[in-house]
Amino acid sequence: MKSHTKYLTFNTHSKIEFIRITDDVQKAINESKVKEGLVLVNPMHITAAVIVNDNESGLHEDYKRVLERLVPWNDKYAHNVGEDNAAAHIRRQLMGHQVTMAITNGKLDLGPWEQIFYFEMDGQRNKRVLVKIIGD
Repeated sequence: MKSHTKYLTFNTHSKIEFIRITDDVQKAINESKVKEGLVLVNPMHITAAVIVNDNESGLHEDYKRVLERLVPWNDKYAHNVGEDNAAAHIRRQLMGHQVTMAITNGKLDLGPWEQIFYFEMDGQRNKRVLVKIIGD
């Protein structure tokens, strides 16, 4: 069994931002030479999530709107002593943390509309994503 690790790095420009990373993950799979296996994609930040969904801007805006309704940014959170990002921590838990995807014939085995996104909820600084690939 092979194992390959790659770190994606980037700087988010907005506090809340969707970054499509599907091609970056596929590039890491290509580098790994794994044909059959799994890829784990982990955001490595406690105010971010990696999600799989449609690459449609209206859906991204819907996520932001619904999360603001469920977890308002300006609520009175106990965590917000010296920081103001408790909402981002809670939203991350609602969105999930990381994803594990299948690799088949050396390619991400995605559904017709599936794309992988890094979903930042407290951005505007350097960020890292772990891509861990295992298989044969």
